[in-house]
Amino acid sequence: MRASRWTVLVAALIVAGILGLAIGTIRLSPSQVWDGLRGIGDSAFIVRGLRLPRVVLAALVGAGLGMSGAALQGVMRNPLAEPYLLGVSGGAAVGAVLAVSIGLASAFVPLAAFAGAILAVVAAFMVARAAGARGDPRILLMAGVVVGAFANAAIMVVLANAEPNIVRNALWWMMGSAGEATWAQIVVLLIYVGVGGGALVLLGREIDVLSLGEEAAAGLGLDVDASIRRVLFVASLVTAATVAAAGLIGFVGLVVPHIARAAGLRRHRSLLIGSALNGATLVVVADLLGRILRPPAELPLGAVTALVGVPFFLLKLRKLT
Repeated sequence: MRASRWTVLVAALIVAGILGLAIGTIRLSPSQVWDGLRGIGDSAFIVRGLRLPRVVLAALVGAGLGMSGAALQGVMRNPLAEPYLLGVSGGAAVGAVLAVSIGLASAFVPLAAFAGAILAVVAAFMVARAAGARGDPRILLMAGVVVGAFANAAIMVVLANAEPNIVRNALWWMMGSAGEATWAQIVVLLIYVGVGGGALVLLGREIDVLSLGEEAAAGLGLDVDASIRRVLFVASLVTAATVAAAGLIGFVGLVVPHIARAAGLRRHRSLLIGSALNGATLVVVADLLGRILRPPAELPLGAVTALVGVPFFLLKLRKLT
């Protein structure tokens, strides 16, 4: 892709970040935003203490989901694939609901969600292995559906006799939000997205070969099963980290790889990086819209992304049928 298009992607993310810092219940001018970033004036707390953490967290979440979606679509050769196919979202939701129902502090909810997400990934791989899939993406997809269905049943059991406030808090977390962002969360997520995203970029050439089909990949000398397992596991871990940090935010991994391809990105190394930039921009804008569409109330971040993602999904589905 031309350098000018990369410049556009980076500029779009910067503009989205500036708008996220400037717009809210209290609107700030560009000079106030700049002063706030430097810790000067009355805007310092609003910018550095409230808005900057959620903008950075939203960007990292979008980058992680975008890269995971691009990797999964390449491996599964399915333009409708997205990061929650392996039951990660259901497992994370179970962990979060259990944490809330037993009264753990809010700081421990993301940790519980992460543990649940990892268990779901492992369970999906174990189910697929028991079925003799040996990395078959179609069997892994079915295993993810099974794990997700079990997770939904577990959530209903946990919430059946819970107090109304517990049910409300659990449901709000499950709908996704960057509003409780902390720098500790951001550092942890940065490590996972940085390391996991870097690993996916390194695996980009393998994904290029896998996207040709299993027979063609094997003919080119690639260990197909091992490559599929590597990509799916890393993509699932990155997704789990984003879910643990911000809850369930769907359709980002579905939409942004298509936007990156429309910008001229074809090779998966560049496609992954482009999807990270597009995903970061999309989630930052979605978080901003969630804050300003119905003031002073705040819309769940996952609901805003779904408003974009569902029509997009239906449009793509129509083209495939």
